[in-house]
Order: sequence, then structure tokens, then C-alpha cells
Amino acid sequence: MFADRTQAGRLLAGRLQHLRGQPLVVLGLPRGGVPVAFEVAAALDAPLDVIVVRKLGVPSQPELGMGAIGEDGVRVVDRELVRRAGVTERELAEVEARERAELERRVRRFRGDRPRLPLAGRVAVVVDDGIATGATARAACQVVREHGAARVVLAVPVAPREWIERMAGAADEFVSVDTPEPFFAVGQFYDNFSQTTDDEVVACLLG
Repeated sequence: MFADRTQAGRLLAGRLQHLRGQPLVVLGLPRGGVPVAFEVAAALDAPLDVIVVRKLGVPSQPELGMGAIGEDGVRVVDRELVRRAGVTERELAEVEARERAELERRVRRFRGDRPRLPLAGRVAVVVDDGIATGATARAACQVVREHGAARVVLAVPVAPREWIERMAGAADEFVSVDTPEPFFAVGQFYDNFSQTTDDEVVACLLG
């Protein structure tokens, strides 16, 4: 379906032209979402930033997100899920401390000394290279809301057919190039799905 993330980003940008002229910030999810977001930002003449988030996984089931953290101390916790999963405050604190350390390492690596672009009152376009479980994308949308975005658009080149129902409430608008079936993994829809490096992320952000 896509030659690589660059082509996917250009095709995705074509589906987002209705946003042109609005107060946009395009936010790529590292690492693979950033080269896609780079093409979207260029096509929409919008600023590009990285949205660094870490999912807080239930200790016994790490894929199950009980919350998320972002920059500037942003923290979103699903208290009902924490209660149902029997996670103690100590366990939650331990998961958060571990993920906060990794988040801060990534922020230093990707952004360096550059300040985070402000989102208050703006349309945040959250971009990844595809949706599988959607847990990280949901966390990113939660975090940009906490940063004051007026509207959240979640945009990906490819996602499962039922992704909008699955992601309900995460964003105000959902945009994808295609929703093919059967869907096993994001990488099956790319000729080149090689891992994006930290250096490639930094190069995109420096433009």
C-alpha cells in the first residue's frame, strides 16, 4: 500500500487539506510517526513537534494502559481501571517513575534545548505511522488535551476497519488513508518499514 513512511505521509496530508489555515501544530509519535508527520506538516505549512508520551501499563499486563504521562508533568490515570486491576499506589508510583525516566531521556534526545511548542487553543494533529492496538495514540491524545489543545485530530496512514469505534473519545476527528482487511500489523502495509532511528527523528524536527 505504501512504499515507505515518506509516501504515506504525503498521501495522509492529502486527506488533511481541510485543516489548512487553522492554528495547527502537527505532532509526530516517535519514532515511526515522525517522518509521516514531517510530510503532513510540510504540506499544511504547519509547525512540527514531537509528542513524547509513555503509557503506564498495568504491572501484570503491561499492554493494558492504566494511564499515560507526558512532558511538563502531565499525568492521566484511569482510577477505575487501577482499582479493577488491583494496582496499589506503590506499584503505580514505581511504573510511573520508570516511565518518567524513559520519557525524559527521549525528550532530551529528540528535542534537546528547544522548547515544546505550545498547544493551548490550537488544533493538535497527532500523527503515527499506523494504528495497531491504539494504546500509545490514545495516550498521546490524552496528553495533548491536558496541554490545552482546543481540538485533537488523530491522523494515520493505515488502521483497522473498526479503529474509530475502538478509539472513541480519544480525539475529535479521525483521519486515515485506508482501513484494509485483514489487518494483522502496521508493517504489512509498507514495502519499507525499517525502524526509524533517533537521528532520523531529530533530523525531521530540525527540518
